[in-house]
Amino acid sequence: MVRRHALAPAGEVFRLIRGGEATTRADIASLTGMSRTAVALRVSQLLEQGLVVERTDGPSTGGRPPSRLEFYASGGVVLAASVGASRTQLAVCDLTGKILAEDVLETDGREGPDAVLPEVAGRLDQLLAGSAHARDTVRGIGVSVPGSVDVETGRMVSPLVLPGWDGVAIPPYFTNHFAVPVLVDNDVNVMTLGEYRTQYDTQHVPPVGDLLFVKASTGIGAGIMSGGRLQRGALGAAGEIGHIRVYDGGGAVCRCGNVDCLEAVASGWALARRLSESGHAVDGVRGVVEFVRAGDHEALRLVREAGRRIGEVLAAAVNLLNPAFVVIGGDLAHVYDPLVAGLREVLYQRSTTLATRYLQILPSVLDERAGIIGCAFMVLEEVLSPRSIDAALAAAPTEVDRPDQLTD
Repeated sequence: MVRRHALAPAGEVFRLIRGGEATTRADIASLTGMSRTAVALRVSQLLEQGLVVERTDGPSTGGRPPSRLEFYASGGVVLAASVGASRTQLAVCDLTGKILAEDVLETDGREGPDAVLPEVAGRLDQLLAGSAHARDTVRGIGVSVPGSVDVETGRMVSPLVLPGWDGVAIPPYFTNHFAVPVLVDNDVNVMTLGEYRTQYDTQHVPPVGDLLFVKASTGIGAGIMSGGRLQRGALGAAGEIGHIRVYDGGGAVCRCGNVDCLEAVASGWALARRLSESGHAVDGVRGVVEFVRAGDHEALRLVREAGRRIGEVLAAAVNLLNPAFVVIGGDLAHVYDPLVAGLREVLYQRSTTLATRYLQILPSVLDERAGIIGCAFMVLEEVLSPRSIDAALAAAPTEVDRPDQLTD
């Protein structure tokens, strides 16, 4: 009698190999219930796609050593572009998110998307060529922008930093160069994803599911990981803590048009303005950082006060979300000690004892690379998902795809 076996999707087999659950064909058979013939088919498909390699250099228990299946990180690349108001970071990354080549492009977002994005796409093309990777090895592109994004369409939604970009669809600027998926998200969201995937979901047992990332730079924003998933909100506007009004802000006018927003009293641009008013020749948030590092008392005072203001807003977020970690990134994190001293002072006063019992406040581990690494992880999660792997195989079917041929 001919015995038939259900054929597990190739994407599921890839997930098992990529996650280290299956390292041999026998493992796949055991975990999926597939026959040897069916396993051979799926492995062959993944080998042809360049997603898996098979090695025979493993330990032997007598006789020929068993073949080991491994995820092939060099089986393609993804491109990352962290677009900012004044500069854009670019990278070519392997399929684990490791940076293979990177560059920085000075940009002026005020010139509009038609001036900025074609230049960004062209520079990515040059960076790819310089990294000795062919165009057909690119599997996807991840882009971050400073503002809310409709992630389904890749359109910007009412960006405060780039007002001329409202409603602009980002992906077409890149698909004109590369016929691959293009994913777009808010810059703080991708930084949050980069921090989380690099450190917090692999270094703790059990994995940490809840993290709040705060970008304290020219502006202030937050990213939320809850239950191991990035939370964007109904319209992609989750984490806009910079536009929460603070108590006794002195009527400071914010870039959004409101008064006493957290950004208006505690962001890099607000601190730079106040230092300038006190007679300091300061150029933006990085100038503030330089004065603090030089031991300037006024700059130190302002940064510590900014930390208190941020802590005031974060206390509500900690009570609401109960994260395991609060991670501080952005330019102001380069003067972490005075900033976080003020933040801790207020956050622990205003948050509940239970919500802060095991809370850890930590600096970013990725620093200025958080954006491009986050962009890489964002697109990798999509193009290497079981669903995407199956769709790619379905687009180029072969005879061995027919389940009725798989017998044992």
